[in-house]
Amino acid sequence: MTNLLMLIPVALVLGGIGLVAFLWALKSGQFDDLDGAAHRILFEDDDLPPAPAPKAEPPAQDKTV
Repeated sequence: MTNLLMLIPVALVLGGIGLVAFLWALKSGQFDDLDGAAHRILFEDDDLPPAPAPKAEPPAQDKTV
């Protein structure tokens, strides 16, 4: 019987921790833009300039005399 009575405070503490975590996430802006990432993947980044091509180095010359 005492084991069952201990479950009530444990459940209340875990529920309170979950509620505090949810309120923190809500306050910190975790749920502000739910569709942004889903829509962003559909569009290409045309406004970015193309990456420069790597420069080819001239072949090494033998400098033995």
